[in-house]
Amino acid sequence: MKMIDVKVVEIVDETPTIKSFRFERADGKPLGAYQAGAHVDVVGPTAVTRQYSLCSTPDDPNSYIVAVKREEKGRGGSAALHELKVGDVLQISEPRNVMGVDLSADHHVLMAAGIGITPMLSMARWLDVHGYSFELHYYARSSEDAAFLPLLQERCPEKLHAHLGIAAEEHEPRLRAAMAAMPAGSHVYHCGPGPFMELVDQVAREYLPEEKIHQESFQAAAQPDVSENSAFEVEFEGETYAIPTDKSIVEVLHEHDIEVDVSCQEGICGTCILTVLEGTPEHRDSVLTKAEKAANETIAVCVSRSKTPKLVLDWY
Repeated sequence: MKMIDVKVVEIVDETPTIKSFRFERADGKPLGAYQAGAHVDVVGPTAVTRQYSLCSTPDDPNSYIVAVKREEKGRGGSAALHELKVGDVLQISEPRNVMGVDLSADHHVLMAAGIGITPMLSMARWLDVHGYSFELHYYARSSEDAAFLPLLQERCPEKLHAHLGIAAEEHEPRLRAAMAAMPAGSHVYHCGPGPFMELVDQVAREYLPEEKIHQESFQAAAQPDVSENSAFEVEFEGETYAIPTDKSIVEVLHEHDIEVDVSCQEGICGTCILTVLEGTPEHRDSVLTKAEKAANETIAVCVSRSKTPKLVLDWY
């Protein structure tokens, strides 16, 4: 996976716990435009790699912005990034997208809670600039905790629905009211804490087919204990490899010098996806849609396994 050296050129305290960081390439070249909703891997000062949504203007090729919430109970990646200073250099990946704007939609309903505003911000910016029909529902504990709220209120006030200080039990009726009011041809996009995303998905499925519901989650699904795993074989580029119960597909491929790109190694970023030519995967990732999992044409080899004795895989 290609990594890019970038320099921190601006840091903004968006809320008491969220900072935004603007990056430019260390060599002065343009970073390039990206597709709204994309994310990048960020290698922090402690060498911890995390995925962060880009929340800058997608059409701006000169800089990228990510917003990072300091997680006190995390593994140290967010805390380390909060110690960055203007002028510091670090590495990011090229943008990747698992939740892009579906241009077949007539109307776009963006649902965000907390730090989940980050991919929705870039999507709202792009949709607004290019004249597409959309609305943005933003749930936050207070205006002080709502990152980028002043920007949204300034740029697209008529399309913004800010739900501030709303009790959890009020989320469902508000979501249901928004879904019921959607015009024909709408698609829903959502990002936020796990319980919020589960609720949005549950309500949205009452109004829309699965293919019109899009999400981005950086929360890994709980994995079964290794004792529940079965051994199987993988054929790749004409060679067959045994996958034991205590190793993932990608670990075995790496042991044989097959350089499949990885990033999160938790099944949430999509970096390691390969094509399935034969066999039936046991999907354990949180990045493929239900339709993609049902099709069994791709597999996230960092976490997923096999329901059949053998899988035949190829590059994606």
